[in-house]
Amino acid sequence: MPKVQETTLEINLKSLEHNYNYLTSKTSENTKFLAVVKAFGYGSDPSRIALKLQDLNADYFAVAYVQEGITLRDAGVTKPILVLHPQPTNFKTIIERCLEPSIYSFKVLKAFIAEAEKEKQQQYPIHIKFNTGLNRLGFNENDSKEIIDTLKKTNAVKVKSIFSHMAASEDLNEKEFTLSQIQSFKNIISVFENNLGYSVLKHMCNTSGILNYPEAHFDMVRSGIGLYGFGNSAEQNKNLKPIASLKSVISQIHHINKGESLGYNRGFVAKNLVKTATIPVGHADGIGRQYGKGKGFVTINNQRAYILGNVCMDMIMVDVTTIDCEEGDEVIVFDNTYTAEALASSASTISYEILTAISQRIKRTFID
Repeated sequence: MPKVQETTLEINLKSLEHNYNYLTSKTSENTKFLAVVKAFGYGSDPSRIALKLQDLNADYFAVAYVQEGITLRDAGVTKPILVLHPQPTNFKTIIERCLEPSIYSFKVLKAFIAEAEKEKQQQYPIHIKFNTGLNRLGFNENDSKEIIDTLKKTNAVKVKSIFSHMAASEDLNEKEFTLSQIQSFKNIISVFENNLGYSVLKHMCNTSGILNYPEAHFDMVRSGIGLYGFGNSAEQNKNLKPIASLKSVISQIHHINKGESLGYNRGFVAKNLVKTATIPVGHADGIGRQYGKGKGFVTINNQRAYILGNVCMDMIMVDVTTIDCEEGDEVIVFDNTYTAEALASSASTISYEILTAISQRIKRTFID
């Protein structure tokens, strides 16, 4: 790739294909694959990601909110789209745009049935979310029979799947807890299969679940972060390729004398002569203030350059005292070698956060 001339997020769709193929290789031939493309495709581009995965025969897509599903439909995504956290105010839109809601409480279940009946729907697909230990969203295990009784009173909706979410599938120290979640979900499956009157899809594995708990793949698996190149462990990261590279350029070089300060609130004061580079990316672009004052870094000519002072809205300043560089040189914020995970760990956070925070104002380019 030619070197960038401005701050750019490069998205490698070939790497996305590699990750998809690796993850699907871990499942059986009959196991469906749901691709999670919420949060702007984990900070990349949801439409391009989803269309590529649709071409690769992904079976399902998931988004967090209704507007994300509308974006995919407008882009030409025709596969089923599960909305993981819908609100009743959007139920009419869900039906109009052929989206499929996650139903996680009796209030939401009754509200969606009412909207489906109002819109004269027959067997509209819904997904029943169960809480097996994450304690975030979902029905409890002992709600199963009441859910089924409610569903049997209407023809307006039909359950497409029941699902749950693992809380700590990446942490093998929590294996006992994860196995208890799997058993709880199996109990729920048993009640549904014995009382609902028709079969439904079952799924609970996220990326780490796919890799660590093959016995819990059931009928479908879900992957978010794995598709984007991270497997939640150093060992699994070797098998995946980060799809996003955030690059920028050196706008200006300064020489800061001993005792002089740099940036807002004099966040850095030089103890000796320091050479700095100013780079056009800041907290409005997803590089939060937690990366300032020597915690975060970028890479210039294969050397780490640590952020000095406070991160500005549109700029960071980095220490290039020992780096041979010039104005206009390329800067790597993260890529498949100097990863987002490494940068995130410098500020005690995770790759998910920095990836999903990348501003929509940053130019996107694609490799396919």
